Amino acid sequence: MTGVESPVYEPGHGLLKGRTAVITAAAGAGIGGATARRFLEEGARVLISDAHARRLKEHGAELAGEFGPERVAALPCDVTDEAQVQALFGAALREHGRLDVVVNNAGLGGTSALVDMTDEQWTRVLDVTLNGTFRCTRAALRLMRDSRDSGGVIVNNASVVGWRAQAGQAHYAAAKAGVMALTRCAALEAAEYGVRVNAVAPSLAMHPHLVKVTSAELLEELTAGEAFGRYAEPWEVANVIVFLASGYSSYMTGEVVAVSSQHA
Repeated sequence: MTGVESPVYEPGHGLLKGRTAVITAAAGAGIGGATARRFLEEGARVLISDAHARRLKEHGAELAGEFGPERVAALPCDVTDEAQVQALFGAALREHGRLDVVVNNAGLGGTSALVDMTDEQWTRVLDVTLNGTFRCTRAALRLMRDSRDSGGVIVNNASVVGWRAQAGQAHYAAAKAGVMALTRCAALEAAEYGVRVNAVAPSLAMHPHLVKVTSAELLEELTAGEAFGRYAEPWEVANVIVFLASGYSSYMTGEVVAVSSQHA
């Protein structure tokens, strides 16, 4: 990592104590996995999901061993499949008896010039990134609307490319811009029953596996545009998700919070 100072990993402060959360795409070392860990450190119970069943099982076992099996559950879910989405949210109620927070982290990228992009490439990215967020948001809102409790929260993972143009990213940018619009519209509808809907928009969040497969030249080019001269750690994005999920953001809804200086 470049930059003058390394970020400080803050300890948990019980911001999500007693809350139950569903987090999608949470099996890896990226933002989803970091969010699951941060939620547990803040006192939440989590149901993590991912399309990669083996990695999900391993990560779930790791977290359960560290934070206790009563606070961690894991269920594979492909967010492009409505039946699997319904099974995921049904499991949240069975495992923990309630649903307080949903983090829609599932997304799919890729690089392709628009003139060479196939229908399958376009559709796949939109189906995972935008339609998957829609399916999970709809399922969550139905449960939260029908619950006797108010105060539910949904946090979507968008991206700065939803605001700014980037060559080779037409499908991903369109999907993330859609996530932003979905967030704002859902927030207006969900306010009626006390549910808040917000989003984060990261730019460059890297973990060791990504760093290994990224050339030093490309990494230098990407970090040069960031104000701190370095990439974000996944947990730095997760910290903002914790804030949006907590009572500290009780008057925020329909917002897209940039976790980057490159939002325009």
